[in-house]
Amino acid sequence: MTVTVEQIEQVIPGLVEPVMGNRCLLQQCRRLTAGASADTWWLQATVGQQQHQWILRLDAGGEDLGMAPGKQLEARAQQAAADAGCATATVIAELGEGSGLGCGYLMAALPGESLPPVLLKSPAYDTARRRFPDQVAGALAAIHRTPLTGLGGLPVLDARRQLEQLYAMHRDYGEPLPVFALAYGWLKEHVPDNASLTLVHGDFRLGNFLFTESGLSGILDWELTHLGDPMEDLGWLCVNAWRFGRRAKPVAGLTEREVFHAAYEAASGRPVDPAHARYWELLGTFKWGVICQYQAYSYLRGRVSSVERAAIGRRVAETEYDMLICLKELQDAA
Repeated sequence: MTVTVEQIEQVIPGLVEPVMGNRCLLQQCRRLTAGASADTWWLQATVGQQQHQWILRLDAGGEDLGMAPGKQLEARAQQAAADAGCATATVIAELGEGSGLGCGYLMAALPGESLPPVLLKSPAYDTARRRFPDQVAGALAAIHRTPLTGLGGLPVLDARRQLEQLYAMHRDYGEPLPVFALAYGWLKEHVPDNASLTLVHGDFRLGNFLFTESGLSGILDWELTHLGDPMEDLGWLCVNAWRFGRRAKPVAGLTEREVFHAAYEAASGRPVDPAHARYWELLGTFKWGVICQYQAYSYLRGRVSSVERAAIGRRVAETEYDMLICLKELQDAA
């Protein structure tokens, strides 16, 4: 549904006042993004005598990969992780279908920068980059120790289920690619034993981390959260696409796998099998390749008239190269 500023001004005060116990005056409201899966708004309000800045995330009602749990479950997972000690925004209120704005949630706005080129290059973030392994590993450990009580509605997406779903999508595009078939065969043959089920962020990568100059201020974008193998988040963080040109630094273009794994083990008490994490790195690369195809075919099949979507299709070749590199490294390490 299309949401207007006027609708937000009508709905949000009535939503907030019972929660915060005081009169809410909404002063500013502007849209930040209008994506296929979520509309995001920045709000400023006075509640009683206090100033507040909030982020409103609304379900855009668009297409997705069939893996998103929906905005209300997204909000509950985010808040549960916050309660477990993860640096992320506090959820103030959930919005249901009958809210007048559709499904979504309102959360506190956090300070910081999320743009990877700035975080990777600006001298202002030298301290944040030094603190990256310990702080981000600590946040990830908190996510993975989050109690699952109340999160039973989240989808369970283990390696085998994701692999089969993604390969079916790839085949549906009618453009079978040999490297995808090769990676699929290896991944299917080497599916790891079922790990203990934890909360998984699902899109844990540079670009979804918010940093101030002193360090991590929050983990963003929980729209792919689910229950699954905790090593999925470690593998996705190392996918080459999220290194932003710094291939030699596997973890977000900032550090080595061994350094991050050690920080995660110290924060979580959970041992990391490097081969297990590297399996998820290959599966993450395979997944990103299918997502690139998905974006392109959304345009080619007339569902979305976006040149950006069409252009993303050109990145499929990058993922093929990355999958071959991953396969070679896995075989060399075996």
